[in-house]
Amino acid sequence: MDTETIFRILCGTVAAIMLIYYLRREKKLLSMLTGALTGIAALFIVNKYGGLIGIEVPLNLFDLLGSAVLGVPFVVFTVIMNNL
Repeated sequence: MDTETIFRILCGTVAAIMLIYYLRREKKLLSMLTGALTGIAALFIVNKYGGLIGIEVPLNLFDLLGSAVLGVPFVVFTVIMNNL
């Protein structure tokens, strides 16, 4: 297995875990929308103001979908991985 395959499997697993988490919540749709909106907002804030402190996170489809599905923890992980 190459690294890309492992990465895709890991992303699919985490997305499935988040889906199960959202479906077990009492207010499923509200919880899902709140998580997506906070993740996307965090991504846009980091993209807009991250240059002031030396953090650059590009806006691309992967980051946008990742922040919508996984929320703010995805954005934090992306920032950490981009600055290693």
